[in-house]
Amino acid sequence: MSAKRIVSLVPSITELLVDLGLEDRIVGVTKFCVHPEHLRKAKTIVGGTKNLRMEVIRNLQPDLILANKEENVKEQVETLASEFRVYTSVISTWQETLDMITRVGALTGTEKKAETIADALNQKKSAFQAAKGNSSKRFRTLYLIWQKPWMSVGGDTFIHKMLSVAGFENCCGEKSRYPVLEDAEIISLAPEVILLSSEPYPFTEKHISGLQKLLPEAVILLADGELFSWYGSRLLGAFDYFGDLRSRI
Repeated sequence: MSAKRIVSLVPSITELLVDLGLEDRIVGVTKFCVHPEHLRKAKTIVGGTKNLRMEVIRNLQPDLILANKEENVKEQVETLASEFRVYTSVISTWQETLDMITRVGALTGTEKKAETIADALNQKKSAFQAAKGNSSKRFRTLYLIWQKPWMSVGGDTFIHKMLSVAGFENCCGEKSRYPVLEDAEIISLAPEVILLSSEPYPFTEKHISGLQKLLPEAVILLADGELFSWYGSRLLGAFDYFGDLRSRI
């Protein structure tokens, strides 16, 4: 049965739902569902991704809840799954992203639109890699998501996969999840490029100078974290961005 009352607990999947033409069927979103911008004013806010307002969700009486293993709290999702139909995505690879898109399409009766988005993503990825990816230099890169302490991304994350797709070699690729780094370790990693993500920590230009003192030879750039970590239709704009980012190195 195609879902008619959807609660999305995942910002990137919320945007995908809208791009599938399902805005009218969304009844609840998180406070972090910022795309499209107007949605949070039009829909019921069910809390944060890791701090759900369970009674608010229950009162919405959804016939489908969309969750993610990493972004949401296991115990909360399990509780909801005992009462409602819940699809929990598990995404750390490119193929899992495509599978999620087509699965959401199947659950919502928008299979053709979902397949169109998945096909477009594959085409953009192939064209990028043919022109600028695998045939170009793979910059040794440190991708930072937090400071005090510094935190990066390991090889079992979706961001790691997107760094590889974009033609960057992750300095922390042999580490797991989100490694914490001291200044000395950052120096020893000897990255050619440091990317400062816009999320979850909101790095700005002011953070570049301190890191530049640690690694004066490295190219340090701000990076749009959404285009490295939001699996879903936002990735349609990722490859033009990756090309522009590489051109600035």
